[in-house]
Amino acid sequence: MDLKFARTDIGMKPKKVELSKLEDSVEKESSVIFYFDRDNSHKDLLELQDHFESKGKSFYMSEVKYGLSDEEYVYQVHIIN
Repeated sequence: MDLKFARTDIGMKPKKVELSKLEDSVEKESSVIFYFDRDNSHKDLLELQDHFESKGKSFYMSEVKYGLSDEEYVYQVHIIN
């Protein structure tokens, strides 16, 4: 599973993240929100959902638009222990 965090600057490339780092963040906090780039495949995000739900976590995902174009959005993922 190849996931990318949302860009912090339009000219930058999105940073890749490993599943183990996401798991570490979720274990440290009771509630975590991640923002993923639009370049992520929806299939990978659904696999991420299945992964955390199989561990008993609550998983909420939505698209957040930040502009008027159809291409201006990020995925917001909220994981709760």
